[in-house]
Amino acid sequence: MNITNFMKYELKMSNFNKIDKNRVLSFLPLILILLSMDINAQNTITLSQAIRNGLASKNNIAVRKLELAMNKLQTQALYCKYWPELSAEYNYLYNPILQTSILPIGIFNPAYPPDATKSVRFGTKWTQSAGLTANQPLFDLSIKRKINESKLQEKITALSQEQSEYELSFTIAQAYIDIYLTEAKIKTLIADTNRTYISYMLLKNKFDEHRLLKSDLNKSKVNHNNGVQLLMDEMAQLIEDKVSLLFLMGVNDLEKWDFEIDTSFAVQSNSIYAVSPIHTMQLPDLQQLTTQSQLSNLQAESEKAKHIPTIHFKGFLGVNQFSNIFNPIAANSWFGLSYVGLDVKVPLLFGENLNNKIQQLKLKSDQYNLQEKDKILEYTKDMYTAKLKMDNLKAQLKILKENISLSNESVDIFQARVREGQESASNLNSEEASLQLMEADYETRKKQYWIYWLNYLKASGQLTILWK
Repeated sequence: MNITNFMKYELKMSNFNKIDKNRVLSFLPLILILLSMDINAQNTITLSQAIRNGLASKNNIAVRKLELAMNKLQTQALYCKYWPELSAEYNYLYNPILQTSILPIGIFNPAYPPDATKSVRFGTKWTQSAGLTANQPLFDLSIKRKINESKLQEKITALSQEQSEYELSFTIAQAYIDIYLTEAKIKTLIADTNRTYISYMLLKNKFDEHRLLKSDLNKSKVNHNNGVQLLMDEMAQLIEDKVSLLFLMGVNDLEKWDFEIDTSFAVQSNSIYAVSPIHTMQLPDLQQLTTQSQLSNLQAESEKAKHIPTIHFKGFLGVNQFSNIFNPIAANSWFGLSYVGLDVKVPLLFGENLNNKIQQLKLKSDQYNLQEKDKILEYTKDMYTAKLKMDNLKAQLKILKENISLSNESVDIFQARVREGQESASNLNSEEASLQLMEADYETRKKQYWIYWLNYLKASGQLTILWK
C-alpha cells in the first residue's frame, strides 16, 4: 500500500464533507508503518522517461519536425539547379500579317541606282517548329549561395525545435518535482495529523474528566482539523499534479494517475550545484541568434554576388516548316535547325538599390549579435541569481528543519507534561499551532529551492542532463 492507494480509498467514499475524520485517523498508524516499509510500486515513472515521452508525443514538437523535414527537402531541391535542363518544344503558328522589310536592291543589282530599295515580305502564312533545348549551368554562384542559405534556414528550424523541446522539458520537470514535493508534504502531514490527534484525544479525556476548559479543547480541535484539511487538500493536489504530468507526457488515459515517481533525481541536485559557465551549445535560442546573424551575412554576400557574371551552356536541335497553305506534312517544306554555345550574362542594372539592401542585411546581422549578447547576460544573471537564492534557502531549510525537530520534541514533552498535569493545555495548543506554521513555511521554502534549482539548470544550459 502507498500514498496513492490511500488517496484512492478516500476519494471513492461517497462524500468528502461527510467523512468521519476520526475513522480516517484510525488508519494513520497503519499508514505510517507502511510508509516506512520498502515497497516498490508496480508502475514507476522516472523523470527522464517523463520528459522523453512528453517530447515524443506533443503536437507542437511534431509540427517543428515536419517543418524541418520540409526545409531539408527544399535544400535537396536546390541541388537540382546544377543538373542540365532539357525541354521539348513544338508550336504551329498562323501568320495573318507577314513582316515587311526594306532591302537595298541597288547594292545587289547594278541595274538599279545604288540607293534603290524594295519592300519585301518575309515568311509564310503557316509555320511550325519542333526541337530539343538544353541548358547546363557552368558558372553560377547564386545556386551555391541559395543552397547555403537554405542549410542555415534548416538549422534555424532545427534550433527552434530544440528550443520548444527545452521549454517543454522544463515544464515537465516542474510538474514532476511538484509531485515529489507534494508526496513529501503528505508524509509530513500524516505524521503531523497523527500528532495533533494524540494531543486532541489527550485534552478530550481531560475535558471529559472536567479538568479542562472547553476553549482549550476547541483550540486543540481547530489545530487537528487544520491538519486534517491540509492533508486532504494535498492528497487532492497530488492527483491533480499527476494528471497534469500525464497530460504533458501525452497520455490519453488520464485516469491512470496511480503511479509512483523515482526520487533519485533529488540526489543529482547536489552534484550540479557548483556554478558552471554557460554551456552556449546547450542553449538553442542563443545558437538560433548566431545562425540568424550568419544567414543575414550570407544574404548580404548573395546580394553582392548579383554583379558576378553567369555562364551557361545552351544547345538546340530541331526542325522548322514553312508553308503558305495548311499542310503539316508538305514535302520539301521542312528545314533543320541546331546550335550550341555559351550564354554569358553580366548584370548591369537591377531595378533596385543593392547597396541599400546589403546595408539593411548587415544591420540585421548586427541586431542579432546584440540580442545574443543581451541574452547571454540575461542567462548569466539568472544563473547567478538562482545560485544565490539556492544558497540562502539551503541555509534557511537547514535551520527550519532543526527547529521543526526541536518543536516536535517540545510537543512530545508538552503532551507528556499535560498528561501528568504539569503543563497547561493552552501552551500545548500554542506549540502545536506554531509547529504547523513552521512546517508550512518549510514546505514553501523547499518548493522555492527546487524552482530555483530548475531555473539554474535552464539558465546554465544543463537542463538536458535530466533526460539525456
